[in-house]
Amino acid sequence: MFAVIEGIEGSGKSTLQAGVAEALRARGRSVITTREPGGSPLGDAIRALFLAPGPAIDPVAEAMLVNAARAQHIATLIRPALQRGEIVLCDRFVDSTLAYQGYGRGLDLAMLRSLCALAVGTLVADMTIVLDCDPSLSRRRLAERGLAHDRLEGENVDFYERVRGGFLAIARESERHVVLDAGDPRDALVAAALAAIEGVEARA
Repeated sequence: MFAVIEGIEGSGKSTLQAGVAEALRARGRSVITTREPGGSPLGDAIRALFLAPGPAIDPVAEAMLVNAARAQHIATLIRPALQRGEIVLCDRFVDSTLAYQGYGRGLDLAMLRSLCALAVGTLVADMTIVLDCDPSLSRRRLAERGLAHDRLEGENVDFYERVRGGFLAIARESERHVVLDAGDPRDALVAAALAAIEGVEARA
């Protein structure tokens, strides 16, 4: 089982990922949690470069960076874990490229899908959970962290409205996507995510 959690910054992806992983492990399942960009030494190095505040990065360069990290991530972590029969819960995957660099930055979606296809090969997530988050809630949560914003967290509200709309548009076109309200309580979100995963496994 390869499950992905998507959403804008501050939507609660890492919190949901941790809660679902904990619940699955309590049931005796073997679970790997990972994130993009990242998941490998190369991916972590690209992540640091990608998120560092500083000079603007060209949108095409952004897309190429995350897909370089993705190809390494899949080869060294995701595919081996799936082959061992483990559940992989990934914070971000291909939809983030489409939502951020496509809907957010304005790059051609067909071009981005081709670039992502080169990185992922035949790998497709069994299911994707989209945490739908109003940008105002995102801003409030980021402010509560009290940390300096990284390059993406520093984007304006209009950008995040476009990215949010992108995630929802992608979800509407796919039966593998489940949209949850990021404002719901953590326990309710974990329960909904677990039910979605169980549904996919039952149909497999």
